[in-house]
Amino acid sequence: MTDRENARRAAAAHTEASRELESFLRRVPEVPEPEHIAEFATLLAREEEIRAERQDALDAFGLSAPSIDEP
Repeated sequence: MTDRENARRAAAAHTEASRELESFLRRVPEVPEPEHIAEFATLLAREEEIRAERQDALDAFGLSAPSIDEP
């Protein structure tokens, strides 16, 4: 698999993880129960892990940008 294809697949996986988090937020009740908080933590951790994988794939492809957090 090429670096470009790997980056595209990583971006698609990140999009799907974000969609799963959005779907959760559409169905979670106004007052979340402990099981909702646990599910949220799991979804958020997964989204962050996949985001990091996406960034690594983009870096390998040669696409990186300086952080907006750095002066």
